[in-house]
This record gives sequence, C-alpha cells and structure tokens, in this order.
Amino acid sequence: MRDWISYWDSDHPIYVNARHFDVHYANIASDIVRLVPSKAARVLDYGCGEALHADKIAAHCATLYLCEAAPTVRTRLQERFGKIANIAVVTPEEVAAMEPESLDLIVANSLLQYLKRNELLALLKVWRRLLAPGGALVLADIIDPKQSALADALSLLNFARKNGFLTAAFIGLVKTTLSDYRKLRAQLGLTTYAEAEMLKLLADAGYDAARLRPNLGHNQGRMAFRAQKNAALAG
Repeated sequence: MRDWISYWDSDHPIYVNARHFDVHYANIASDIVRLVPSKAARVLDYGCGEALHADKIAAHCATLYLCEAAPTVRTRLQERFGKIANIAVVTPEEVAAMEPESLDLIVANSLLQYLKRNELLALLKVWRRLLAPGGALVLADIIDPKQSALADALSLLNFARKNGFLTAAFIGLVKTTLSDYRKLRAQLGLTTYAEAEMLKLLADAGYDAARLRPNLGHNQGRMAFRAQKNAALAG
C-alpha cells in the first residue's frame, strides 16, 4: 500500500472485533451529538470512516454530510444510510464544491494524523469558507508529539476492559504490530501537533480556537480543538 486512503479502503485489523467496531462508532456518534448546536444545524463529518451510528447524529440535525475519501467505505455508507433522507454521502471534491457558509458544524475526528501539513492547511481554507456565521469546526483525536504508542495501547486496553473485549484487544494489538498499518506508519509516519502549534496554525488560518475537553472517543491522551471564524478577517 502506498497511502493511508488505500489502507482504510482495505480489510484491516484496527478494530479487534465486532464489539470494538460498534462501541467505537457509537461513542463517536454520541460525542458529535453533544456538539450539534440545534435541530436546524447542517453538519459535516469529514473523514467519517464507517460511521456506523451516523443515524443517531442525523436525528439531531437538519442535514448530515458524511465525507469519506475511501471509495469502498463510501459505498458501504451509501448502502447503510442511503434511505435516510437527511444523510448525504459525499466525496472530498463534493465538499470543496459546496456553497459558502452552508455548514453549522464541521467535525474532523482522528483524521489529522493521516494528513500532511500542507493538506491540512488547504482543508482549513475550505472549511472556513463553508462555515456559516457562528458555525464551529471541531478537530479531534489529534496526537501530541509526546504521546507514545504505549499510551495509546493502554488507552485502548482500558476502553476494551470497560466494554467487554479485553482479550480480543490484546490479540488485536499483536496483529496490528504485524500488519500493514505498522509498516505504513513506519513508511509515512503520523502527523503530530503540540497544543500551542495547533492553536497558532488555526489562528494563522483565520480561526479563533481553544482546546476542547473531553476529546472525542476513548483516548483522552489525545487532543481536540474547537474553532470559529475570526470575524475580523475577511473571506
């Protein structure tokens, strides 16, 4: 595999069993629901992955856009949610073509580590254009350079213990170590950001931003940020 999109578009061992797969996305959906400002909100989940429980988010907003770059995953999303009137499955290119100020909430969870910095900077411009006045951008599950793989593993094991798949999690960690994920991570790396670095990056891109707690998902060793357009900056 040559890139992260190809990896996520393939069969992979990131979720150790069906229980892990389900509770992971259930937790993310619940976390996003808490961020939705109103039933009239137009929400974009950018880099949504399988989004198993997106219907729960859609029940709390006017429109939910699920954006996923991996074609096979996108097909599954369409099969899963195609009959729900206020869910639209879209490509990154379709998001870039949306009307200005057409979104009230944009969430990018567990995405930034797979993007190069220049890719993130380009997306920040797109997202800023799409945010309606008063709208918010939430960037979550961001890895601090000081966050170790061991800390991530311990967080997963604690999550597994609480949700009844601890043995599978131990086995899954071994499989991941031997998988294409580990090889691709060694080849491409993961992009990390210190808190001050992320705040400055967002400010330079025309946002007023602050650390958001808790992080979305189970790993509270990672970071989340909430940002809004800086009204003093035009465009």
